[in-house]
Amino acid sequence: MSILTLDRDEIVRLAALATGDEKHEASSYSTLDALLVLYGRVLRVDPADPGWEQRDRFILSKGHGPAAYYAVLSWRGFFPEHWLSTFTRQGSRLGSHPDRLLVPGVEASTGSLGHGLPLAVGVALALRAKGAKGADQRVVVLTGDAELNEGSNWEAIMLAPQLQLGNLTLLVIDNGSSTIDLVPIHERLAVFGWQAEQVDGRDHAALEAALSARRDSPAAVVATVRTTP
Repeated sequence: MSILTLDRDEIVRLAALATGDEKHEASSYSTLDALLVLYGRVLRVDPADPGWEQRDRFILSKGHGPAAYYAVLSWRGFFPEHWLSTFTRQGSRLGSHPDRLLVPGVEASTGSLGHGLPLAVGVALALRAKGAKGADQRVVVLTGDAELNEGSNWEAIMLAPQLQLGNLTLLVIDNGSSTIDLVPIHERLAVFGWQAEQVDGRDHAALEAALSARRDSPAAVVATVRTTP
């Protein structure tokens, strides 16, 4: 993919166009930097052809806070900027949870917590089953730290290393919202066989290095975020 200039201020501006009570602002903005790095430097996607067969797959499991996700998709050219100001309005394509049938670039309709990672395991396995055509395609799934309270995630966490899904990356946005003490999350994931590391969730260079790395087993990147945009 082409290397893009990471214009954080532009993403903040675009995300601000989405307003309303369903924005879940804190949840959404905690993902902003990671999404910017993913779509600007890591993921192989084609806004002109969202269904391109050789694309990487990204799943926003943390689907209840999609404003930053929508902003980044618009920035990349998947849909026009003026859509953002229609967020959650009647007739808008941009709902409070992303819908893959309505929003170009969205791989999965999400919002009910705990579904994205199990789905990503299945997608990664399916791509590998395609053989050479899918061997180089990556699957990245973004969850929140509190979302890891859902038991379905841990079934997927146990399964993925057994399947040796080296094309799968779990990106955990740790904004300190979990009511269950899982810290340090990356160490817990490593126990199950994930190649896990923790980075500053606002440090673009650290995020790019961690998310770009290719591994033989599932990777987990825990991005800690304790500041507002």
